[in-house]
Amino acid sequence: MEFYGEMKLRGDGYGGGFSCGMTMCRSQTMERFSECEKTEERTVYRNDSGVTLTMIRKRDGEALRVHTTVQNGSSGKIGMEMLASFAVRGVKADRIHRLQSFWSAEGKLRSETLEELHLEPSWNRCGMRIEKFGNAGSMPVRKYFPFLALEDSSSGRFLGIQLYCASSWQMEILCKEDETLTVAGGLADRDFGHWLKELAPGESFEAPEAVIAEGGSLYEVCDRLVRAQHPKISPLDGQMDILYNEYCTTWGNPSYENLKRICDKIAGKGIRYLVIDSGWYGHSEYWWESIGDWDVNEQRFPGGMKPVADYIRSRGMIPGLWFEMESLAPGSAYYDQTEHLVRKDGVPLTVGGKRFWDMEDPWVIDYLGRKVIRLLKDCGFGYLKVDYNDTMGMGCDGAESLGEGLRRKMEATKEFFALIREEIPDIVIENCSSGGHRLEPSMMELVSQASFSDAHETKAIPLIAANMHRVIRPQQSQIWAVLRAGDSEERICYSLTATLFGRMCLSGEIYDLSDRQWELVEEGMAFYRLAADIIRDGVTVLHQYTAKGYNEPKGEQLVLRELGNRGLAVYHRFEASSCGEPKLPEGCRIVAEYGRADRDFSAKAWLYEKPE
Repeated sequence: MEFYGEMKLRGDGYGGGFSCGMTMCRSQTMERFSECEKTEERTVYRNDSGVTLTMIRKRDGEALRVHTTVQNGSSGKIGMEMLASFAVRGVKADRIHRLQSFWSAEGKLRSETLEELHLEPSWNRCGMRIEKFGNAGSMPVRKYFPFLALEDSSSGRFLGIQLYCASSWQMEILCKEDETLTVAGGLADRDFGHWLKELAPGESFEAPEAVIAEGGSLYEVCDRLVRAQHPKISPLDGQMDILYNEYCTTWGNPSYENLKRICDKIAGKGIRYLVIDSGWYGHSEYWWESIGDWDVNEQRFPGGMKPVADYIRSRGMIPGLWFEMESLAPGSAYYDQTEHLVRKDGVPLTVGGKRFWDMEDPWVIDYLGRKVIRLLKDCGFGYLKVDYNDTMGMGCDGAESLGEGLRRKMEATKEFFALIREEIPDIVIENCSSGGHRLEPSMMELVSQASFSDAHETKAIPLIAANMHRVIRPQQSQIWAVLRAGDSEERICYSLTATLFGRMCLSGEIYDLSDRQWELVEEGMAFYRLAADIIRDGVTVLHQYTAKGYNEPKGEQLVLRELGNRGLAVYHRFEASSCGEPKLPEGCRIVAEYGRADRDFSAKAWLYEKPE
């Protein structure tokens, strides 16, 4: 396997092998570059015009961080149509692993052989075979995660890659001359994501980062990639504390009175955060119609948000508040005042009725500073949930191409996240985008936590939650247990046990639960606290599942996560599941357990110790 550089400049010829329109790799641009430096940490190319392409590699634990820069040292402007964040060739693999993702069904593993992908070299090696995938838009985890793993079954080795990109991205696998593969990826190119970036003489550009790791199993590679993420966890949020979010309690109709009732019910139960979700603002009955103005609904919250935040703190919890700060709905006073909105083809970009603030506009940053940051500070909120519920698609105006316009807007959004932390250093920020549509590393590094999915009450919650171990830190993966008065004991244990794949978040009809139901909830919370350090610091060593469908899952799932000689086993049974409990590691001693797995749609968890 060899690292090398890939880019395509406007005006240069495309590669052959019937590949034009499918890939920009192997273009005339790279034929005109000469390698002028190569060490273990960097490779530098330069062409006769003075354009320099540099790929930097830096070790991060058991992973490698890779980024690429271009410096225009020529006398004229250049236009980049493609710039790979990483490119490797000579990769031996016969199986490809990707993570598919749709709303409320995030992270489903898709594994295919090269034959199934039709990636065998052609009979005389003149035709290029290509598998290209990615995402166009401002929801980077849509259809696929920016993740790829390649397996060589003959050696048992895996190569894993994660892209750090909050806008349109791509990865591509190519084969032509022999049985090995070339793999490249980065920003979605001009063909795939309408991206063209111009550089004047003396200007430079840095592509999004990629992290690459090798290992002896898919989960070993995933663990090394995830450990290379360095999220900005709030100093208040290091202990795997439990949350309560009221959305599945009030369904977008929070008020001072119903929040006071919730506070009084959960006070003293060891819950750290109480998050007020959508609906606290505006004057419409429907929370989604007033997004954008952020004027407190005084009928629901007399005197504003400070009294309710104060009350939450008085009951021993940290108050949190929901915003969808980058968007506007038709009920907003600014919806038709379009000078500060994102545009495409000169008109406001409208998606499902929603429009978007231009986060590069200083007026917008000043406005959101007053409406978001000042409100949080003045009222004493210590937790911010940032939602984002639609995508800009291919891109927007404001740069030399739609794709570059989109990239700049997303970078401006990340700068606003940084501004929030600068103004409120200890704030706990949650990354939510209709659940999991922004669960990519560059966004995850800006926050303490993230919504794992919007699948709050589905049967597939354990499947989705376990999927997240492959791509984000479990300590950041917030998993909801929505509790209903009509829930059976099995359902309560099924829901609570699923939260052991990450951060426990409660919601639902908590003031209508029976004493017995509350007993089961508190037993689950106590077990979660015992397992917290394994969830946070451990390594997932086993993930077995037989379910294929998510709407009506069948079979069972077992996940083992270990820290030293201690382990956490989480077992869920779905429809038509096998009888009996799973086999735990040989010779282990059971330390604690929760739930019972004695029928379909039941669950159990164990804490165990292995012999030293």
